[in-house]
Parts: sequence; C-alpha cells; structure tokens
Amino acid sequence: MSTSTESAPKTLSWKVGGMDCASCATKIRGAVERLPGVGDVRLSVMSETLTLVLDETQTSAATVEKRVNGLGYTTAALAQAPVVKPAAEAGACCGGHGHSHDHDRADHGHDHAGHDHAAHKSGKAAGGDEADRGHGLPGHVHEATPEGARWYRTGKGRLVLVTGALLAAAWIVGAVRHDIAYWAFLVACLIGVAPVAKRAFAAARAGIPFTIEMLMTIAAIGALFIGAAEEAALVVFLFAVGEVLEGVAADRARASIRALGALVPKTAIVEENGVGRQVDATSLSIGQIVLVRPGDRIPADGEITDGTSGIDESPVTGESVPKTKGVGEPVYAGSVNREAALRIRVEKAAQDNTIARIIRLVEEAQEARAPTERFIDRFSRWYMPAIVGLALAVALVPPLLFAGEWSVWIYRALALLLIGCPCALVISVPAAIAAALSAGARQGLLMKGGVVIETAARTGLVAFDKTGTLTQGRPRVTDIVALGRDGRDVLALAAAVEAGSAHPLAEAVLERARADAVAFVPAAEAAALAGQGVTGKVDGRTVFVGAPRHATSRAPFDRSAHAAVESLESAGKTVAAVIVDGMLAGLIALRDEPREDAAAAMAELRAMGVRATMLTGDNARTAAAIAGALGMEHQAELMPDGKVAALKQLAAGTTVMMVGDGINDAPALAAAGIGIAMGSGTDVALETADGAVLKSRVSDVPAMIRLARAAMGNIRANIAIALGLKAVFLVTSVLGYTGLWVAILADTGATVLVTANALRLLRFDAGKPA
Repeated sequence: MSTSTESAPKTLSWKVGGMDCASCATKIRGAVERLPGVGDVRLSVMSETLTLVLDETQTSAATVEKRVNGLGYTTAALAQAPVVKPAAEAGACCGGHGHSHDHDRADHGHDHAGHDHAAHKSGKAAGGDEADRGHGLPGHVHEATPEGARWYRTGKGRLVLVTGALLAAAWIVGAVRHDIAYWAFLVACLIGVAPVAKRAFAAARAGIPFTIEMLMTIAAIGALFIGAAEEAALVVFLFAVGEVLEGVAADRARASIRALGALVPKTAIVEENGVGRQVDATSLSIGQIVLVRPGDRIPADGEITDGTSGIDESPVTGESVPKTKGVGEPVYAGSVNREAALRIRVEKAAQDNTIARIIRLVEEAQEARAPTERFIDRFSRWYMPAIVGLALAVALVPPLLFAGEWSVWIYRALALLLIGCPCALVISVPAAIAAALSAGARQGLLMKGGVVIETAARTGLVAFDKTGTLTQGRPRVTDIVALGRDGRDVLALAAAVEAGSAHPLAEAVLERARADAVAFVPAAEAAALAGQGVTGKVDGRTVFVGAPRHATSRAPFDRSAHAAVESLESAGKTVAAVIVDGMLAGLIALRDEPREDAAAAMAELRAMGVRATMLTGDNARTAAAIAGALGMEHQAELMPDGKVAALKQLAAGTTVMMVGDGINDAPALAAAGIGIAMGSGTDVALETADGAVLKSRVSDVPAMIRLARAAMGNIRANIAIALGLKAVFLVTSVLGYTGLWVAILADTGATVLVTANALRLLRFDAGKPA
C-alpha cells in the first residue's frame, strides 16, 4: 500500500478474501464507513475487492485492514486501485486486468491456474447502494476456497479439522473417564466457538448484531449453561463443516468466470521492423503488430494484416466450428489460431478486449440484484429479530406462566435460534442467479443481472430488428434470370462491370461469381452513373448493369421480362438488369437473406408461447417478404424513434424483449422491457442493451429465454426448500422433537441443498429445447 506523505485523500484498494455474497459486502461497508476520513466505499463481490477514498491524516490504511480482518476476512493491498466509474460509464472501463496465465499452446492452454481477478471492478456494483445493500443475513461469512488450494488449507477448513479433532478427543476421554467427560466437551466447545464469537462481537461493534455467528455463539454458550456440553461441541463442529461446504459451493460458481480470464495469454510476440520480441499481453497498445503462431491463443482483439488461418472462437463465442479468416478480418483475444502464422494489428487495449468485456458484464450482472432477491432482503430484516423474539418467548413464557422446566425450554429456544437462521433462504436467489449468469456466459448468452433474468423469463413478445439481426446484414445474389444466353455468361458480364465498385450490391455479385467459379476480366472504361447503375466495355461490347426502371430506356423489355422483374421485387428482392449492346441479357436478384437459423428460432419461440415481430426501417414490400418467410408479424419503414413508439405500444399488454445490433437500435434496446444486442453488433448497442448473444445466432434468443425460465424455476424450488425445511423444524424444535445438533444440521443442510440445486444450472444446456 502506498504511504505518501501528501495530505490529500487517496484511492486505495484491497483484495478481500472470503467476501462471497452481498451480505458480506454490507458488513464490510458498515464497518469501514464508520472510520473517520473514509469515504466513497465501493465493493465488488465478484472480484472480491474493496476500494475507498482515505484521508490518512485521520485513519491509516493499517486501521482499515485491521477493521476488515476483525470481521473474519483476509486483506491484501493492491498496488493500484481499480478504476471504478458510475454505472452509466461502466461499459467503457474495466480497470486493469491482472491476468497471470502462461502463454501456452492451445493443447496446454486450458489448464491455467492463478488467475487474479483482483483488478476487475464492477462499476454498477460500486456505484449503486441497492447493489451493495446485502442479500440477507449480514454476518454470514463465506470463505471461498482459494484457487488451487484444498479446503483444509483455508481458515474455515482448519476450524473443521481442529473442532473435529477436539470433539473426537472429548469422546475418547469421556469413554475412559466419565467424570471428566463434561469438561472435555466444554473445552472442545469453547476452543471451537472462540473464532466464531470473535467475528460475532466484531460485527456487533460495527452495528450489525443479528448475525449467524452471534446466534451460534449464544446457542453454544447457552447449551453449556444448561449442561448440554456434548451437543454444544457437536453444534460448533457441524457449523464449521457447513461453512466449508458453502464456501466450496460458492467458489464453484465463481470458477467459470475465472476460467474466462484464463483464456487470454500472459505474453505476446510484438513485431517491430521485422524483429519479434516477447512482451506482457496487458501492455499491448493499439496499432502494434503481433505474431500469433499456429496453436497459440490470440493475445488481443485485432485485425489480420498478414496470413490466412482457421480460428477457433469457441472459447469466446461458444461457436464450435473454426472459421477461416484472412487479411482485413477481425479476431478476438482468447481465440485459438489453429493452422498458420498470422500477423494481427491490435485494435483494442487489454482492458477493452472481448474477454474483458464479457467478464465485466458478468461482474456487473452479479451486483444487479433481482426483485425477488430484494424482497427476500427486506423480509430477512424483520425475520431475524422476530426469530430472536420468538426464541426469548419460548425460553421465558412456559417456565414463568406454566411452571415449565427452565432447562427444557431454554434448550428448545436455543434450537429455535439455530433453525431460525435464514441463510438458506437468502442465498437461494443469488446462488441461482450467479450460476445462471455463469452458464450463460459460457454459452455466449450474457445477461446483466438478476432483474434481466426475471424479465427475460416473463417475456411474451420478442421484437427483432431486421438488418444484421434477423438477416446477415449484407445482400446476396438469390436469382439469376438469363434471357437468350447462359446464366454464367450473365453473371460474368455483371461481375466484369462491377469489379471496381465497393457498393454492397457489387460485392454480392462478385462474391457469387467467385463462389460459382465464373471467370471474368474487369471491364474497360468502367464508370458509375449516379443513381442509375454502372457501365463499361467487355470484349468491345457495351454493358450496363442497373435498376430496371433505368434499364428500360436502354433496351426493350417484353412482357415476360416485366413479369420476372415484378415477381422478384414482390419477394422483397433488389433487381439489377444486365444490358448488352442495347439488348436485355438477363436479370440478377439480390436480397439480404435471413440467417440460416432464423426460421427455426421463430418456430422455437412459438412453441414456447412467445410471439415474434419484426421492426425495421426497410420498405414495406421487403419487410413483408422476410416476415412472411419466417412466419412473424412486422412493422416497416420505422425510424429509430418510430421503433421506440412501436415498442411502447406493444408493451401495453406483455413484457417485450427487443433484439438489435446497430447504433440505430440503441434507443429501442434501452426502451424495451429487456434489450438484447447481437454480439456482432456495435459497441453502443452492446453497452446500451441488458444482455447480448455473442454467437450472433437468432436461435440464441429462445435459448436465453429458456435459461432465464430455468433460473426462475430453480429459484422457486430453492425458496420452497428453504421455507419448507424451516417450517418443519421450527415446529419440531418448539415441540422438543429435534435438538440442537439436528437444528444446525437442518440449517446447514438446507443451505448446502439450495446451493447445490442452484449449481445444477451450471450444466444447463440452453440451446436444447425442452
């Protein structure tokens, strides 16, 4: 930690070990905000970082660390505080990504350990009080298993071993010497409960008295006073076991996000003046040329300047089939170069590459709490004091009013305290949300938080932009109508005249000629006629390619030619006439065709009971043709503000999801109930949207809705499990059928059960229709 003598407040940052949930963040926030000279406290649960502004003339950094350590967490100062911006700007930043992975070949590159998430920072998490307020029981410390470390090397793991050994020793001593058995269990209980009590009182001093540690301490000490030392020691041991199990389960949900960061290599080979040198990948700057050998992972987002190779983008997009890419085409950090050496110009800095953006989006999403989670948070605020009040009533009322035995009713009250802990309930939602977000990220489906998941699950209508979303975004030749000559000859003549043009329609003609292996020689005297078409000389013949309405003045069109033009245009296609020396040689039809999976995706949405409509700025005839082929509703000739108005009208009766890819879609994405950007789209669309489909597949839209519905089903099941078990054991504890050790076992069991159920979502295949 920097210790400058300057008096100006400084931004400092720590890695906080064991901060696994929003309630942990709440406790830390409450503890450090009370220190003089501390301000702008920001925590990121996903990256386990604490950032604050500190006036060291009032409070030292060591004092902050001591306060956090007293709550049962570990702290490690970071050399540089992550840059944290407000939520509105979060998309543009992602701190410094401290990846520490070897630049391995792809065959070995999957086994990266030691990824340091410390420098990742969520702007949304840091910026909003609601995000950091905590999901329930504030004192429930979860200690994540450090990456690569065994459970028994963690603090909680060592507590399990110590309390287990003490308990076993007490049983052995008790079997040999019955007269000292009580004292053996007393010692085992006190040693085991000491670290728990320390955390409990530290939290109480910070103004948070109702914690699981406090309940645990009261129950254990209370049991000792009524002579139940053996059960008290057993309860402490089971509590420690439960903490370890919860920590391991929570860390599994975080592991898939760590794995994303492990995809980016640590080093890169930069070429300067023909000489290559190895540098840190995080130091790459825009414009540098990097050499990527066959088998290497690509170190940065960029553009190929030399070479052609098969690129495996599955680590980034989930797309399993490698794509052949050449000069001028984009590539993404973390992708694997499979075939030949490539030279790539860096287009984005390390903190802005695709992997970094995915991690940032998921980290932000972890902090954007679902409405259900916020409700449970509010519920737990009065539930905990109510349980404590009920336990007091159980302990006092029967003995005072009905001559009940004090030891019996105090014992039942202590059991009630333990079973009343709402840990399973408050973790049921965030555990499922975290697992769903991680599963989605691995499958190329990004959703920015629990509120997005809940909204997506309720979606009743999906509105799609046309160009670049439902379609490829570029025209393709669909029909060649030859009139009096061979179709390949018509294509060759058109390609010869279009050879020098960069117009999208010209590129489509040239692409079709290459695909059909049609040979042609670029035309002589080629010229573009503004608003009409292009003309040129091919083997001494004058060739014109242009719209039929301009071609009719250059050549006669008979009835069949007019009918062919009308038929093609009614199908929403753009028609180009090919005229040779004043005679119509043929017609070429082009259209921006729907993506291959678009029709199947519409069928999936219908099967799920979700309507689909297309909102486009294109002309009505083309929109009707595309929508008709896909079996969906449509509205055409809409400007960006028109799309917003249409969405508001559609949203009157149901939850609407908008899917788009361009800058012109950004207002509509923001206005919809939930906005989803296609991964191939613009940065503006990706940052404005509530989520993204990175594979740019239309079928991923129903997949995202399926994942959201599965997550909400999982949450409902978790809540039912948690409340059901609590209800049963609350009754049995008051009636005396279950004791202390059963109570803590039921509480821990319920917490582990709902966490394990949530982790099932990590294996959910969203692409498979139910």
